Amino acid sequence: MFLLETSVFSGEVKYLQIIDENGNADKNLFPNDIDDSKITEMYKLMLYARAMDAKVLSLQRQGRAVTYAPLLGEEATQIGSASAMRKDDLFVPAFRQHGVYITRGLPLEYLFIYWRGYEEGNAYPKSVGGTPIAVPVATQMPHSSGLAFAQKYLGKDSAVVAYVGDGGTSEGDFYEALNFAGVWRAPLVVIIENNQWAISEPRKNQTAAQTLAQKAFAAGIPSIQVDGNDVVAVYKATKEAIENAKYGPTVIECITYRMGIHTTADDPTKYRPDSEVEFWKARDPIDRIRKYLTAKGLWNGDLEKKANDEQAKEIDDAVDRAEAFKDDPQSMFKNVYSLVPEVLQDELDDAVKNNFWQGGGDQ
Repeated sequence: MFLLETSVFSGEVKYLQIIDENGNADKNLFPNDIDDSKITEMYKLMLYARAMDAKVLSLQRQGRAVTYAPLLGEEATQIGSASAMRKDDLFVPAFRQHGVYITRGLPLEYLFIYWRGYEEGNAYPKSVGGTPIAVPVATQMPHSSGLAFAQKYLGKDSAVVAYVGDGGTSEGDFYEALNFAGVWRAPLVVIIENNQWAISEPRKNQTAAQTLAQKAFAAGIPSIQVDGNDVVAVYKATKEAIENAKYGPTVIECITYRMGIHTTADDPTKYRPDSEVEFWKARDPIDRIRKYLTAKGLWNGDLEKKANDEQAKEIDDAVDRAEAFKDDPQSMFKNVYSLVPEVLQDELDDAVKNNFWQGGGDQ
């Protein structure tokens, strides 16, 4: 007796690029709602994110900020995806998505307050629609699935956009979150910010899968791989995923590159060759959009200087506000739970009674 072997599953991951590294665009692939003014707006946000990034790095080196994870090279993935979000959509970041916060309108001093070491910097205005920075790798993913399920349960027309790095896709939290979202058809859009390195571990050592996008197959979730240095392609993929979120989740793998250090505690020269960095510098996400806009007569050196000067002033003003900020030690109790547990309330009451943070009481 012979057993008949049949195929029970086959999968395909498509790749999307609209504007290449030389600024050449395939207009046939442009999303319907985007024009050159929108691309210019996203370009300015990318400049802003890079300028802010350089400022925080400088502050950290001066001892005026804590450990920081730069976003250099990943601006298109962050600005493109955040620009596609609707007003009521929510986002769940990891620890490098500073450009997402900027695009969603977070007053910049909140970020600087956080990087000065104060948790009040994480108490964002609700209008931003974002959860706090999550440093432990991939622990934000189950949160994002639960938050997306809550939107569906409450009958809200809003999606949740979650961010995770390539290293995060190797964690159990990532798979569990996808499995949950797939089963419950939660309105979740997962942005895999594949910057090729999980600290010093290269992407090739993290998985035998040909793509990270295909990890969605096991959860029954559609996926796509996108040139993460092409802001228009990222925008289009994210917008379509958000529009389809009412039917279920989508995974988007954005191919980008961390051109700088993993964090301010890192030295990438110890584990990656300069030739690799130079290869990706030629694919800089900001340079390609500048080339595109310049070729169309929409951008020039004067406009660049004007944008740089205005943004530098905004950033410096935000730093001044952050450094004038007076912290409230009680925030370590107040900004943790919506309903404070009795045991934590007892600790707060005891701290207030003994003036603990001013050096008083029995320590």
